[in-house]
Amino acid sequence: MTNTHHARLALCLAVTAAFAPLAHAQNADRRFVAMKPIAGGLEVTASDGRYLITSYAPNIVETTFVPKGQQPQPGSHAVVLARATAPAEIKADARRIELAAGGMTVTIDKTPFRIAYAYKGRPLVAEKRGYGRADQQGEKLEALEFALNDDEALYGAGSRAVGMNRRGNRFRLYNKASYGFGARAEQMGYGIPVALSSRKYAIHFDNPQAGWLEMDSRHDGTLRYETMGGPKTYQVVAGDDWAEVMDGYTRLTGRQPLPPRWAFGNFASRFGYHTEAETRAVVDQFAADGIPLDAVVLDLYWFGKTVKGTMGNLAWDRESFPRAEAMMADFARKGVKTVLITEPFILTTSKRWQEASRAGVLATGKDGKPLAYDFYFGNTGLVDVFKPQARDWFWNIYKDLKAGGVAGWWGDLGEPEVHPAEARHATPGGVATADQVHNIYGHEWAHLIADGYARDFPAERPFILMRSGYSGSQRFGMIPWSGDVSRGWGGLQSQMEISLQMGMQGQAYMHSDLGGFAGPVLDDELYVRWLQYGVFQPIFRPHAQEQVPAEPVFRTPEVKVLAREAIRLRYAMLPYNYTIAFENSRTGMPLMRPVMFEEPDNDMAPTTAISGTYLWGPDFLVAPVTEPGAARKEMYFPKIAGHPEAAWYDFYTGAPHRGGIIEVVPTVREHIPTFVRAGAFVPLATPVLTTRDYTTRQLELHYWHDPAVTASEGRLYDDDGQTARAYETGKYELVRFGARASAGRLDITLAPQPGSAVQPAARTFVLKVHNVAVKPRGVEAGGKALAHVWDEKLKLLEVKLPVLQGTPMQVGVAL
Repeated sequence: MTNTHHARLALCLAVTAAFAPLAHAQNADRRFVAMKPIAGGLEVTASDGRYLITSYAPNIVETTFVPKGQQPQPGSHAVVLARATAPAEIKADARRIELAAGGMTVTIDKTPFRIAYAYKGRPLVAEKRGYGRADQQGEKLEALEFALNDDEALYGAGSRAVGMNRRGNRFRLYNKASYGFGARAEQMGYGIPVALSSRKYAIHFDNPQAGWLEMDSRHDGTLRYETMGGPKTYQVVAGDDWAEVMDGYTRLTGRQPLPPRWAFGNFASRFGYHTEAETRAVVDQFAADGIPLDAVVLDLYWFGKTVKGTMGNLAWDRESFPRAEAMMADFARKGVKTVLITEPFILTTSKRWQEASRAGVLATGKDGKPLAYDFYFGNTGLVDVFKPQARDWFWNIYKDLKAGGVAGWWGDLGEPEVHPAEARHATPGGVATADQVHNIYGHEWAHLIADGYARDFPAERPFILMRSGYSGSQRFGMIPWSGDVSRGWGGLQSQMEISLQMGMQGQAYMHSDLGGFAGPVLDDELYVRWLQYGVFQPIFRPHAQEQVPAEPVFRTPEVKVLAREAIRLRYAMLPYNYTIAFENSRTGMPLMRPVMFEEPDNDMAPTTAISGTYLWGPDFLVAPVTEPGAARKEMYFPKIAGHPEAAWYDFYTGAPHRGGIIEVVPTVREHIPTFVRAGAFVPLATPVLTTRDYTTRQLELHYWHDPAVTASEGRLYDDDGQTARAYETGKYELVRFGARASAGRLDITLAPQPGSAVQPAARTFVLKVHNVAVKPRGVEAGGKALAHVWDEKLKLLEVKLPVLQGTPMQVGVAL
């Protein structure tokens, strides 16, 4: 036996030993029968079925269990990554089998039968009782069960508000709206079958059918996935840190394409604008008040005058919007896009019922006829988004509306909100029941819109706002939101957790109706604090029932001033925000990140459960104010990765805060507590009234100097803000920033890196270096002295740099 063989056997034994305490929990009735290699993996036969184990990547492995008497169910609605083609290395002896693929190791003990997973020798998770059947309150379920370590925290299961560490809960996997939710919501529009662990791995259950995700609610150390049917397939994704887990999971299920740049601006939205005249007046008021605006959203009154009875018209109500196309063209000239709500319900009283019925595009009953049933808005049918002719029919409506000037789509009620069990859908694999496809309805709805754009408007980036989705919905450009949250402090308090959790599950653009949606609550402090939080959430979109206006232009003068400042900051941060959005499209790292991402090796319970303080991109640490009248805020300052002695700096005052501690910081009414990491580069723009006028030709470049950080880097990404696949086709520009500090000197470099299809632009930067404690002796670039200003009180150095175009520039600061 070679040394390599000895090493692999030692690794196998180490993994087995690490999971040994779980062995007694294995199902004693399950026995090993046989094994054989298959393409890229291994087939293991047990007494009750077969395991098919294959590799996707060095840190991703898939296991499918096929119960005896069943056949594998091919295909996935979530997974887009191709399986690895390189053969896995398999070792076997009388006691166990080991499959090694990249950094992943799968160990199968023969007696008692047991499967365990490890990454680079680090134990991750093991099946507990493996496959089994259960009868839960009359519901026949199949289950896959895993053993948890005592110290691990759990995340995932989609969109919920139950606390950042979700261990101790049992979640229904059935997408369902939670109207008027506050601080807690156990079931919402995204029931994603994935569990992530503080031990830096994820288990994704690749099956959309209704079921449950049991996260140790019985406190017996069990993670269990339960389903009514479908494939018993799961992928294990592992990493050395959270960035590697995020990268792996979004390679597996797909990356979020970069949205159009206007999506990072301010939206005007309410339930709803009743007429063209009212909509025009709202847009004009934003301009009159000097508040930036990029989009106006029309709720259901665009197709009917009443809430009930008109859903499914999907055409302009010409009495209320007589010149809709001209209105949208006027808005476009002002730099304001128009977004329309659509729903998948076609009421029997709508203008399209007969058309939809004749075209055969609706879900049917068991008799094969269009199924009509009652819900809040009326008697309705449901578009069968799984059926090819229904997808074409629906897309042609979108296409016609787009030709008239619509720039974005809001898909509401897409769980679907009411989905009778007797409904039947025509899927590519045959007729499916409602429960079999319910959780992927919103997913496929977004899919058909994304496919339509790719086919008919391939150069454009779609904007698809959706209330419901599934694993991998991000790859369609879906923008999720948390639904009809209550207009109360509890509603605000739950939003950080929801967005952070969804970002960890690939859905990086989860956001809330800023200010809250449900209830006629007029609370100016709540409204302002929610908007201030919104500066640091993925989409800035106030929206509410119309009794109390969601738009800042209709609030009191004092509130309007505070809201304007929040929105102007949002626009100033466009260079930074667009860059972190680009990074998400390339790496899967979310825009909002839990503080534990900064301290991946800190498994302390307080750190793994924090949502009230979070990272915005890699460089900002934010603590939203979520209590009325709060004069102070408790927040955790994580140690800065790689620089444990470095500080976080107050974005507004420059005051330093040491990492690794909990502090109580004062609050002010003008903004929420915001801090920047030492060594961060943050490009900021002059605020504009619409992103149409945005430019990166003149920017401020802020750098936070700290003696404990001797080297750091950052970057700026830019493109035209609208072309699909701009990066892939070379239609972009990057500017890389670097800093090197030594005794008495700080060197900062700026290096343009244009894409292959563009010429480098000329840019002017005003460099602002923070935390410069002593007056600089001089500043130079290219051997020439540069004029500079140093503010002793603020410890701020300001230098206008020469024009940067094509050639890298090095700026030297003598300290």
